[in-house]
Amino acid sequence: MSAQPALGARGAIAGVLSAAADWLVEPADRVECLSPAAPTVHERQVVAVVGLAPGCGTTTVARALGAELAGRDPCGASAVTAVTGSGALPLGTSAAGRLARTLAPVAGGATRACGRLCLVGCTDRAALAGAVLYLAPLVLDVDDPQDASAAASLADRVLLVAGPRTEPALAAVVARSLGRVGPEPLVVVNRAEEGGQTSWSGRGAAELPDSRMGAQLALAGREPRGDLGRAVALLADRIEGIA
Repeated sequence: MSAQPALGARGAIAGVLSAAADWLVEPADRVECLSPAAPTVHERQVVAVVGLAPGCGTTTVARALGAELAGRDPCGASAVTAVTGSGALPLGTSAAGRLARTLAPVAGGATRACGRLCLVGCTDRAALAGAVLYLAPLVLDVDDPQDASAAASLADRVLLVAGPRTEPALAAVVARSLGRVGPEPLVVVNRAEEGGQTSWSGRGAAELPDSRMGAQLALAGREPRGDLGRAVALLADRIEGIA
């Protein structure tokens, strides 16, 4: 592991990263979803999952979390925006199928059931959030930094997904930028290195272990098993305010 930079170097790096974050993450006004006069269901939240770097596993985290929230919700399904078809199998539960049919008009027919998930290829996130508000949880899979601010303005919770080698200072400046338009983000280190000290040690980030089988289940809309499944369940607890 390389030596820690001097304080002056840290300040210079933070300044560059802050400028980069301001360029990447355009400020957006918070969008308030119009909803009918109905009681709020606590579990049915909008969660924005934002990737900090290419290949950090944003879609895996979004779908793993979506499947976990679906299992906790009376609906039995959740909606997840689909960036790609990564590993998705055309097999869905009946609850996910019903949700897909319900949301099809909002998404122009671009919905499909995948495990416990209704994958939605919808570009109008505000309309989708309003339509699903009293139906099921919604997870926004955001892999483009320029879309992060608009997604954060819609969300009840924001997750920033980092890899074990992502610079923590980048997460800090992006979190500060997104916090201006939405809730304070929670950083999630995906495929966290097992054992030993990393640059993320002691920073309070949630950690998800590396699991190829668990990732495959998540991409297919199913709850991951083993250590990854337990870590995702704890992440869902934090999102719901349980832990």
